Amino acid sequence: MESEEVDNKFTWVIKNFSTLQYDKIYSDPFVIGGCKWHLLAYPKGNKFNNSLSLYLVVDDARALPCGWRRYAQFSLTIINQLTDKLSQRGGTEKQNWFNQRNLGSGFTSMIPLPNLHAKNAGYLVNGEVKIVVEINDLEVIGKLDVSEETSPVKESIDVNGFQVLPSQVESVKCIFERHPDFASKFRPKNRHLKSTYMTVLLGLIKTLCQLPEELTDDDLDEASVAVSYVENGGLRLDWLEKKLAEVKAKKKKVETGKARLQRAEEELQKLNQKCLELKAFLEKENADVSEANVPLSFEDVV
Repeated sequence: MESEEVDNKFTWVIKNFSTLQYDKIYSDPFVIGGCKWHLLAYPKGNKFNNSLSLYLVVDDARALPCGWRRYAQFSLTIINQLTDKLSQRGGTEKQNWFNQRNLGSGFTSMIPLPNLHAKNAGYLVNGEVKIVVEINDLEVIGKLDVSEETSPVKESIDVNGFQVLPSQVESVKCIFERHPDFASKFRPKNRHLKSTYMTVLLGLIKTLCQLPEELTDDDLDEASVAVSYVENGGLRLDWLEKKLAEVKAKKKKVETGKARLQRAEEELQKLNQKCLELKAFLEKENADVSEANVPLSFEDVV
């Protein structure tokens, strides 16, 4: 197996994929954001379905101090080696807190195994499968696995009592500007717990900013659960609930609209075929009429 690490990305090349005898395989450890990780894959599928399962896992968690936690926003992609447009990304950008009880996170169904093994599909080429993990945002509670001097992990910044990443500062400020009292009854005092609530809230907003057709019913159900979770902490999210209801309505409208469009296209195809048949019929009838509409000559009559 080969691997390549570039900034916030890690590429795992699994050789001789079709002949692997193991139920699960691990990538070499890699470092992103000053933290050590590895990838875990189930090349023969899992007990739930006949699909490749793939997970991002904290490496050597036993060496980390008590109470360590990491927040990572990441994506996992099965590369199509013929055309990048067909690469299979593991859902939307995944967001998760890693800790001693939750060392890994990922997807049970990255791609159906028949699709992965299909000849000329582009996922299995010369016996190799390529997988890319990308970690865009990372917050670490506890020590890093490598020297902080070489680590690109960003320090958190206080915004109205919430510790957030530099990339989140403007978003959090905007929330407070538009909804000044939304955190006025917020109960948790622990800064790490407060950070978790804010991270969930920002993840919710990011989810709602996707195209409605890209959101699954599970995504929206999880969003509703997340809203309840954040509200239980004391945040006022009536404005977000309205937007969630709006996105759900838009998704339903898109789905019903697409169904109507498909039916209309099918009817149009039938009408076009009918028009072609009528045109052929008219041409034949005109030819028959023209052939019959010829006067007899004197010789023909006599």
